[in-house]
Amino acid sequence: MDVIWLLIPLSVVLVLLAVRAFVWAVRTRQFDDLDREASRILFEESSQSGQQPEDQRHD
Repeated sequence: MDVIWLLIPLSVVLVLLAVRAFVWAVRTRQFDDLDREASRILFEESSQSGQQPEDQRHD
């Protein structure tokens, strides 16, 4: 039963950290454009990465 005195403050601290991380993410606009980020994986963007596509590489 003594362990509850450790677990309750620890859980409160973890909840406060999670809330703080969420507030930080909202303030830094991490959730603004979710559709673009979701579809970005589907399209190849070789011009931004600076690498040539597989079929254009010369060894």
